[in-house]
Amino acid sequence: MIYPKQFSSGSQRLAVTRAGRRQFLQFSAALASTVLLSNCQQNQSQDPAQSTETQSVSPPANSEPLHIYTWADYSDDEVYKRFTDNTGIEVIADVYDANETMLAKLQAGGGNQYSILYPSDYMVKQMIELKLLSEIDQTRLTGMDQLLDKWKSPPYDPNNAHSVPISWGTTGFIYNKKVLTTPPTDWNSLWEQREALAGQITLLDDVREVMGAALKSLGYSYNSTNPQEIEAAYNKLRELKPAIQSFQSFGWEDPLIAGDITLSMTYSILGNALVADNPDLDYVIPSSGTSVWTDTMVIPTSAPNVEAAYAWINFMLEPENSAFAVERLKFATPNQAVVDLLPSELTQNTELFPTSELLAKCEGIAPVDEAIEIYDRYWTQLKSV
Repeated sequence: MIYPKQFSSGSQRLAVTRAGRRQFLQFSAALASTVLLSNCQQNQSQDPAQSTETQSVSPPANSEPLHIYTWADYSDDEVYKRFTDNTGIEVIADVYDANETMLAKLQAGGGNQYSILYPSDYMVKQMIELKLLSEIDQTRLTGMDQLLDKWKSPPYDPNNAHSVPISWGTTGFIYNKKVLTTPPTDWNSLWEQREALAGQITLLDDVREVMGAALKSLGYSYNSTNPQEIEAAYNKLRELKPAIQSFQSFGWEDPLIAGDITLSMTYSILGNALVADNPDLDYVIPSSGTSVWTDTMVIPTSAPNVEAAYAWINFMLEPENSAFAVERLKFATPNQAVVDLLPSELTQNTELFPTSELLAKCEGIAPVDEAIEIYDRYWTQLKSV
């Protein structure tokens, strides 16, 4: 299998990967807080993957709780229990719905309790510039040499000086096969089938992703800074507007499963997880290309429990532990040793691990400098009409 050439990407995302987690967020999206205690009941049935083959991580001297601030994609009680069983460290995890939400909380001083954050690649670069991230002491980590080449010194963080990549994925769309009988294959499918999809589409509430998709459909770069190309993308989205029910990054899952909406723009980690649980759904990566994102683990400069933070990163770098998380949460890993442990139904799933030919057509979301004002102006107009 061949993996991506190069990407630097990302934008806001809330991915709720299983029915239970989706239900959880409906009840608590405002607070988005999960507390997982170290004294989990020992009589719970143990997953076969949690065998004695799991290598333990030496508990740090400071055994105070580890507070993690992460995407809902990666918040999983069984993964946290596995860490606690190995280290004796309690995990307290809060989840956020956007990189910008996490950053704002950190800058406002409300994130000082967190020792691990999960920013996307473009946000890592921004947080480095804001001096919010600690430098990673590579001598305290084991397994960084197992990363695939494109993540060993990524453009958003040369030499992984401040971050450790944990997952990557694509942006595409998920649709209900019982409602839409003609499978969409590319971004242009939205326009070609817009009459059948009238009022039945949700797009991400994200200017760069939505405008980027329209740019890609016109044969332009996701990261165009050409005013004429950006205007053309806006005009094309205006054509699609009657088919768009709403712009929302989450909250569309149950209506899609029920058939109340037909198609939603989403991220692969949620797209693949929902498909696994709901056979009437299918996730599609547009054939002309899309955006590719990477999520990371970082230690903020305000981290109160650095020892536990390194224990967590080493835990997630351990192939058996990471493979356990991948199988539960259905995300693509940048770690070759983890890939080697995954079952073929995952590694051969081209919606999870796209082909090199398709990835060659993809881009990461990159800064567009002053052109962002043009994007924002058209985005405001699009959402107001």
